[in-house]
Amino acid sequence: MIDQQIDIPTKDGKTTTFITHPERGGPFPVIVFYMDAPAIREELRDMARRLGTSGYYVMLPNMYYRSGVMELGPIPPDPEAPERKRMFGFMNSINIPMVMEDTKALLAYAETQEAASTKIVGTVGYCMSGRYAVNAATHFPDRVKAAASIYGTHLATDQPDSPHLAAGKTKAELYFACAETDIYAPQEIIDRVIAGMKGTNNEVEIYPGTHHGFAFPKRPVYNRDAAERHWERLLALYRRNLTS
Repeated sequence: MIDQQIDIPTKDGKTTTFITHPERGGPFPVIVFYMDAPAIREELRDMARRLGTSGYYVMLPNMYYRSGVMELGPIPPDPEAPERKRMFGFMNSINIPMVMEDTKALLAYAETQEAASTKIVGTVGYCMSGRYAVNAATHFPDRVKAAASIYGTHLATDQPDSPHLAAGKTKAELYFACAETDIYAPQEIIDRVIAGMKGTNNEVEIYPGTHHGFAFPKRPVYNRDAAERHWERLLALYRRNLTS
């Protein structure tokens, strides 16, 4: 595997991006891996590497570059902890239009790389970024062939770019993995997503006995069986759709 971390120019500055892909056999389909709220850390780099070993050119951008931060360090579970409030401030400082501009810049960079095939793109977003992964499919419909939201937030809003409305705006296959217990995506929100996907080949799956964050090995809520199921679903999604 080849790992590198580079600064990619964007409309608003430069986003430090971790890139990983196999050493041989390219060009590889591109996967944009959107981070969760606690930001870039080795846990996410390891997950990107796991994706890359399956034959993909994986890009993990720092989405908080506009605020001049990248790695936040440990986030206490206490909702009143200053570190957690600071994290939410960063999370609320970005939005779908900003992230789509960043995605455009990431794909423009990938176009210059021999190891990357930007005609075939997949996306995945965890937590705050589930909506970004899905919106990439609607904003770049000729490139993004598959998008996955893993315990995503803001999945059903009153805005026209709400993820639950995405099925009619893209031919990409969409997959929503949802925790059974999730204050950020309660059952009534999941029901709206299910209704929005009705009549399509897209899937909304609830993982029994799980909580928000179940796929991250370093979290207290980590659920190994559910995490491995999410990997199986994710890689199968890409195998179905990210072929030339």
